Amino acid sequence: MTSDTTAALALPQTPLSQAVLALTLRVESPAIANHSIRSFVFARLFAEHIQAAPDTDYDPDLLFAATVLHDIGLSEAANGNHRFEVDGADKAAEFLTEQGVGAAAVDSVWEAIALHTSQHIADRRGTLCLLTRNGIALDFGRDTEFISDEIGARIHARYPRHSMATSLADIIIEQATARSDKAPPFSPAFTLLRERQAGQRTLLEHAADLGRWGN
Repeated sequence: MTSDTTAALALPQTPLSQAVLALTLRVESPAIANHSIRSFVFARLFAEHIQAAPDTDYDPDLLFAATVLHDIGLSEAANGNHRFEVDGADKAAEFLTEQGVGAAAVDSVWEAIALHTSQHIADRRGTLCLLTRNGIALDFGRDTEFISDEIGARIHARYPRHSMATSLADIIIEQATARSDKAPPFSPAFTLLRERQAGQRTLLEHAADLGRWGN
């Protein structure tokens, strides 16, 4: 894996990626926006780790869109009538279509976002889904052995965590409390809501607590 921390932290500068970043920073809280950006950085490091090459095995712009928009369903810009993963995927697809992205590419980003909480399923739906889910998992501190302490520290200095897992859980639960169809049985929102109602610290927060980077 590269030891070049400057390269590891660099974000794509294409018009599409800059539009995606601007949308995310406008509609998401700092905690969730930083989590989303870190997920891209970690996804790209994971791609290098498994020797998946940009522009050959995956499109960097689409990976940026999938990771940076993966939680947009937790913003009011995309708070619809479905579970947050689907609302977020729908919003991302609408936005990318407006930016002139082709239908097949839009569909691949939709799938990566919609499946990002679906362990074992996302990993079998192609490279974009695989990288997106693993980038997000790495931000929870899972299986990070190939990432150096220096790069980890630089990522978090640039994009602080701000109690990321608690922020995520709070918004997911707030949405599910306001609208029951946001939390269909056995969905992550359904589980989080019941954990919080029982007065427990959620498993999402526990996962971050136990991960390498903390909450």
